Amino acid sequence: MAVGRAPVIEDLGLEAVGLEPRRGGIPVDGRMQTAVPTVWAAGDVIGGLLLAHVASAEATVAVEAIAGQEPRGLDPMLMPRATYSIPQVACCGLTEREAREQGREVAVGRFPFTANARAAILGRREGFVKIVADRALGEILGIHMVGSEVTELLPEGVLGKALEATVLEIGQAVHAHPTLSEAVKEAALAALGRAVHG
Repeated sequence: MAVGRAPVIEDLGLEAVGLEPRRGGIPVDGRMQTAVPTVWAAGDVIGGLLLAHVASAEATVAVEAIAGQEPRGLDPMLMPRATYSIPQVACCGLTEREAREQGREVAVGRFPFTANARAAILGRREGFVKIVADRALGEILGIHMVGSEVTELLPEGVLGKALEATVLEIGQAVHAHPTLSEAVKEAALAALGRAVHG
């Protein structure tokens, strides 16, 4: 079971400083500045993805903006989403349905951990990796995983998406054997119809 969270913003005295929070949290701009120019907010109080690593990234943007720098805003599609359940769930970017709803023609690659040597060695063969890619360009639109320690595999998908990597590039990259990360490579190849071990 995984339990969700919600911003706790009641009884903070926000109205006294001129802030009017919404149900989902305190509204901020891309620099984490609120409607009150001297008040900045980050983390769970602003809503959105209530994850520690997202809050840390938001705080960095806020501090850099306060210091007079011009931080780049955070792209929600590049935020890793992780659920530390058993098995773990990890994803980044668009789901297949979201991509299709946006009118994208997609290619989908799936690879089960039942066919991954490292998962067999660990005795943890449940789960899979799924990559959603643009059919014409091969650009990674989203990556979704369920299985043991998949949160450790997520950075490859986040970085690939951030760099606009294609499934061909991920599929051609040599991955160490035996590793769970080979499932990412195989899912990328599966999106091309070229999975080796699937």
